[in-house]
Amino acid sequence: METYRLNTFDDPELLSAAKEAWEHAHAPYSRFRVGAAVRTDEGKVWTGANIENAVYGLTVCAERVALWRAWMEGARSFTTLVVRSDRDRWTPPCGACRQVMLELAGPDLRVVLVQGEEVRVYRLRELLPLAFDGEQLQ
Repeated sequence: METYRLNTFDDPELLSAAKEAWEHAHAPYSRFRVGAAVRTDEGKVWTGANIENAVYGLTVCAERVALWRAWMEGARSFTTLVVRSDRDRWTPPCGACRQVMLELAGPDLRVVLVQGEEVRVYRLRELLPLAFDGEQLQ
């Protein structure tokens, strides 16, 4: 893990995109809004926000929305994914999001968490050790 101040992180555009996505979250039940932005190898940025449903099992997280949007438009190689919320504590991706990240972006994806003025950068492999992937299905 690497730690930065918000104003020293190397991709301010991605931080800003995740914050803007957060503003579009639909979280009327939990009031827990999350925004995400993912950058492709080519430099394109895709965003997503969490979308809640009264049936919580139908809720989808910001990280998956961003990745699925990018995938549907043909993106296949990702470098960095930023996660932002308005909470006073770190908001790491849930297990389902980590699994989707592994499948679509791979274990070297940089996962960036923002909390206040601090930024933490992980590799997905740090957040999902002993991951289950397609190799186990062979």
